[in-house]
Amino acid sequence: MATTRVAHTVWEGNLLEGSGNVSLDSSGIGTYAVSWPSRAEQANGKTSPEELIAAAHSSCFSMALSHALAQAGTPPTQLTTQAEVTFQPGTGITGIALSVEGQVPGIDEEAFVAAAENAKSNCPVSQALKAVPMTLTAKLA
Repeated sequence: MATTRVAHTVWEGNLLEGSGNVSLDSSGIGTYAVSWPSRAEQANGKTSPEELIAAAHSSCFSMALSHALAQAGTPPTQLTTQAEVTFQPGTGITGIALSVEGQVPGIDEEAFVAAAENAKSNCPVSQALKAVPMTLTAKLA
């Protein structure tokens, strides 16, 4: 069964001086301020499309890796995943760096790295972002 998730943004003003609020409608967990300076310079307590992409990617990757490890008979105790999405004004999103550290009983480093590489290639968010250069660092805790 397909699912659809919804968010919306209300923006006021021009790009450089304006600002907006993005609301996560499906979950109802919050509304977050966005602005060009928070995207292109310092966050200053506001979010950006790239931070939201990083959140989506790190959670999707973790789910995919957890599932693959469990299917292989070595379910993880814990996975800690970070996604860094780099934005270059005037160019766009120029790279994504994923890193994961796992607590996975019964698996060696080589098998963990292979499972992580597979998750990087095949999680739905990675698939949607495959035009962006992507790196992965994976290790057992």
